[in-house]
Amino acid sequence: MSLSENLEKLSNAYGVTGREEEVRNLMTKLMKPYVDEIVVDKLENVIAIKKGKRSSPKVMLAAHMDEVGLMVKTITKEGFLRFTKMGGIDDRILLAKKVIIHTRKGPLHGIIGSKPPHIQKEEERKKIVAYDELFIDIGAKSRENANTMGVKIGDPVAFDVKYAKIGKNIVIGKAFDDRVGCAILIETLKQLGKTSCAICAVGTVQEEVGLRGAATAAFGVDPDVGIALDVTVAGDVPGVREFDTNVKMGKGPTLTVTDSGLITHPKVLRLLLDVAEENKISYQLETGLPGSTDAARISLTRQGVPSGTVSVATRYIHSPVGMLNLKDAENSAKLTAAAIQKIQKHF
Repeated sequence: MSLSENLEKLSNAYGVTGREEEVRNLMTKLMKPYVDEIVVDKLENVIAIKKGKRSSPKVMLAAHMDEVGLMVKTITKEGFLRFTKMGGIDDRILLAKKVIIHTRKGPLHGIIGSKPPHIQKEEERKKIVAYDELFIDIGAKSRENANTMGVKIGDPVAFDVKYAKIGKNIVIGKAFDDRVGCAILIETLKQLGKTSCAICAVGTVQEEVGLRGAATAAFGVDPDVGIALDVTVAGDVPGVREFDTNVKMGKGPTLTVTDSGLITHPKVLRLLLDVAEENKISYQLETGLPGSTDAARISLTRQGVPSGTVSVATRYIHSPVGMLNLKDAENSAKLTAAAIQKIQKHF
């Protein structure tokens, strides 16, 4: 299948942080044709292994499977669900969104509600409604009715959005952070063919709450080089200064120079730059964003791992729906696969 087809499947799957099973099962199926072995570690990262020569470097590719979402915190006596946030979500984008609660009896549809604006006081209408003032309405009549429908405290809640192509190369969908990285990881394996390097392609868990899966996976894999595949904030929308972020959709893969958790190892950055230029792949450089990726944790594993990040500029990340240019994703896979073939010369 093409990268776009894989991204559609991955985007439409559900995997709120800490509950990534559906995505992991899909990743296992999609990676299987291109690797020698697949294992799941104790934290439930999925690790696809492509064997290499003993004297060659071991490369860890990482893309996180989890998505930002919500979790049921309490159920009111009237049957409404109060929730907590799983990952960084702006309260302003929550109101009136369709959601799916994943219960022991199966998926249950709901909508995020609040006190109707028609009966709010003027000062209330001017304020952002905080998430702890919102609720999820599943049409239940009482707490007992909600329990009968299958809802339990701790059930994960995902946004109800489907993938769609809206232009020649432009797509929108849920959880592009980081299902696009997962799709790029699969496409990289597909393009690699034979390589002297050993490859450990890891779908990590719990990235959105502290890069947790990458920490344990990297300790177990013990790689010589690490590359995270992720998304980054696209700055080509009104109100964003170039100083805040200079990367744009459709201008090629984004290579991180620094972020809040990583200073890209100079050998890794030089490798990615050389390969991009040799293969005439347009690229963008990014520095100074307050967030970070799995590469930050990989780089600090054991005695240290030279690491870097290849990202896709994506609009509206950490919201119910994102937007990206498929060419950026395709070129990210092309760049990553070509870089792996050149790693032997740099390390």
